[in-house]
Amino acid sequence: MARSSNLAQETASILQQLGVDRRVYQEGTRIVRSPMTGGTIANVQDADAAAIRKVIDDAVHAFTRWRLVPAPRRGELVRLLGEELRAAKDEVGRLVMIEAGKIASEGRGEVQEMIDICDFAVGLSRQLYGLTIASERPAHRMMEQWHPLGPIGVITTFNFPVAVWSWNAALALVCGDAVIWKPSPKTPLTALAVQALFERAAARFGGVPEGLSSVLIGGSETAILLAEDERIPLVSATGSTAMGRAIAPRIAARLGRSLLELGGNNAAIVSPSADLDLAVRAIAFAAMGTAGQRCTTLRRLFVHESIYDRLVARLKTVFASVNVGDPRDPKTLVGPLIDQAAFDRMQSTLGEAQVAGARISGGGRVATDYPDAYYVLPALPATRSYFFGADGWPLPVGAKLINKALAETFRAIGERGADSAAGATVDTGDDTGGTISRLVRDRAAQIASILGASGTEGSGRGRRCGSAERGRRRLARGRTKARACLGVVW
Repeated sequence: MARSSNLAQETASILQQLGVDRRVYQEGTRIVRSPMTGGTIANVQDADAAAIRKVIDDAVHAFTRWRLVPAPRRGELVRLLGEELRAAKDEVGRLVMIEAGKIASEGRGEVQEMIDICDFAVGLSRQLYGLTIASERPAHRMMEQWHPLGPIGVITTFNFPVAVWSWNAALALVCGDAVIWKPSPKTPLTALAVQALFERAAARFGGVPEGLSSVLIGGSETAILLAEDERIPLVSATGSTAMGRAIAPRIAARLGRSLLELGGNNAAIVSPSADLDLAVRAIAFAAMGTAGQRCTTLRRLFVHESIYDRLVARLKTVFASVNVGDPRDPKTLVGPLIDQAAFDRMQSTLGEAQVAGARISGGGRVATDYPDAYYVLPALPATRSYFFGADGWPLPVGAKLINKALAETFRAIGERGADSAAGATVDTGDDTGGTISRLVRDRAAQIASILGASGTEGSGRGRRCGSAERGRRRLARGRTKARACLGVVW
């Protein structure tokens, strides 16, 4: 209990240092818990319907002023935001660790991603140009010009509590849009901290309209209100596939635009000629990073029959030896699951795999001093076939892969898609490697951009960035003399 109390005090100290009003995180009715201890670290207040309407009103008014600011000047605000993030990288990274349970290096790394996208967006602010198009009419030309969309709704999830916002916000701001942020109810404190840093940058910039960037604390009902409001032309939402199914029809019903990054179902294929040392390292990192709580987490592994026993034996050793524990310990490589619900879902899936004949290694809860925290050993369910879980996903680990049966493997990988597919098939010299290379390329099943994720499962419905052109087309509206370009062409 003492360490839980100390964690709450540390959280309050960081928030105070970053400029967050004490009342915002101490006088609310929603309890915020740290997955590190399961203890309460703050109390925040959900926005009611009136507060949500006011935030949207303010964002609309801010947009009408911000869109008139020249794009390079808008980029200057984002540059200043990047400076504030650089100065507060350790503090924000520490807060990510406390609130999301990431190890320290992952917390700081997430803030670095925010800094990187700010740098990217500053360059983009001087590249918002359009085409000049030849016309059939003498002495005429057509000119393409891009205009801001309007207030952008950004809904984020707990596993990347701050980076995802920045991927959207940095581009939206240079394009001339206002941003309304609805963070996960599991990680609202990091959002409040980043908003405070934005306000510092805005004060340095001068003349930023009130409501240009705002945070709405709340649950699913808040997300639904954003999805249904016609004043928000684009809603970018990151989270579960179930969440996407809930809000996408509401956005579509008003002919709004949605940019969805949802759950992943990622696979790796290990062929006979693969470098097993490299494969083991890659598989371990992909499967265990962020305690497996990423849309890009490796969920399925297809192994050629000739190397199956060797690879699985090595993976069992690695999975069993990884340091699982308190993220404050520098030796820790895997922190806690976010909460009991995540633990229960993991155990349910492992139970399904066992019923289907899989042999389960790991997956048990690690004993700690915190009964409400969920530290769990990585699990390796090994089987020589694949099965479909209760949610309809094929869930094989160690399913055999033989050259003459590649089509069956590809069906298992591609039937419902994946955010990313990794082929550990260096210089195979056989048909396996060539086919896998084509699979990865042709299904666009890799993370295929600098910061913006894409995919072929429930994810990748639109793109935040990946190139200046695509980023601009997501968050701006194109016009030509002859026609309107909607700007969503992916």
